[in-house]
Amino acid sequence: MSTLSKNIPKIRVGVIGTGHLGAFHARTYAAIAANGGITFDGVCDTKEDLAKGIAATYNTTCYTDFHDMLDKVDAVSIVVPTSLHHKVAKDCLNAGLHVLIEKPITKTLEEADELLRIAKSKKRIIQVGHIERFNPAVRAVEPYLKKPKFIECQRLGSIKQKGRVKDVGVVLDLMIHDIDIILGLVNSKVKNIEAFGLSTVSNHEDMANVRLSFQNNTIADITASRVTKEEVRKLRIFQEDSYILLDYMNREAFLYEKSGKNLDKQKIRIHQKNALEDELRSFIECIQNKKRPVVSGLEGRQALRVALDILDKINTNKVSVLP
Repeated sequence: MSTLSKNIPKIRVGVIGTGHLGAFHARTYAAIAANGGITFDGVCDTKEDLAKGIAATYNTTCYTDFHDMLDKVDAVSIVVPTSLHHKVAKDCLNAGLHVLIEKPITKTLEEADELLRIAKSKKRIIQVGHIERFNPAVRAVEPYLKKPKFIECQRLGSIKQKGRVKDVGVVLDLMIHDIDIILGLVNSKVKNIEAFGLSTVSNHEDMANVRLSFQNNTIADITASRVTKEEVRKLRIFQEDSYILLDYMNREAFLYEKSGKNLDKQKIRIHQKNALEDELRSFIECIQNKKRPVVSGLEGRQALRVALDILDKINTNKVSVLP
């Protein structure tokens, strides 16, 4: 777990959007504040009862208009519907705040580019909430990575799951996590995209299957669904002489290495940590030390660009089975 500096003025933080995920941000900031390094100075939601409840729980100030809190904090987590990311983040950045924007960074590249320009001119940090980068299982396999040849991802769940995003399809809701992880693993430009999507319970794609081909000849197959009862979140990485299996949900990882004609199985040791706490602590540390975030606005934009290209491909092949 990162250690926040206590030798400089405390960062004043707030949360905009106190729904399912925003409530977790509030709880985590409150816990960090209790240990010093920051102060937790407000939560905002247009649903006043919701904001009041969270504020009372964590002994902070309640707002229903985020503009009223802009001069009361130095940094905010923006946990609102994706369609509002650009407007809220733009006003926060122009007010001189550092922002952590839940994924995806915005709905369009033009919106993302404007935020990046403002952040650069204001010398403020944008961090994008690709929380899987802080998953202890992901961090545990990093030392075993060589040159991935083939990557397979499965991220399956239900749209009825509490807190599940409904204003975007499964690509921007779920798959973008794996897009971000894969771009970091492969470190090469995408050469070709094959994609298929299906609408079943919403007006957006609810399942999607994608194949990404990279310039370094790595292939990645990604499947995402929010219409399955079972939850599966697994990543398989095939290399020249080894195979890595990573289970996000159970936070387990295994390394299979070639030994003669056999594969030796080894369980990878994982130091269990709270990924959200690590993510928020990293955000505060970057502000304090003027460091680039693990997932900066630029990485957020790169993941968005690939996701939007995938959606373009899906929309040319999209099948709907809505009643």
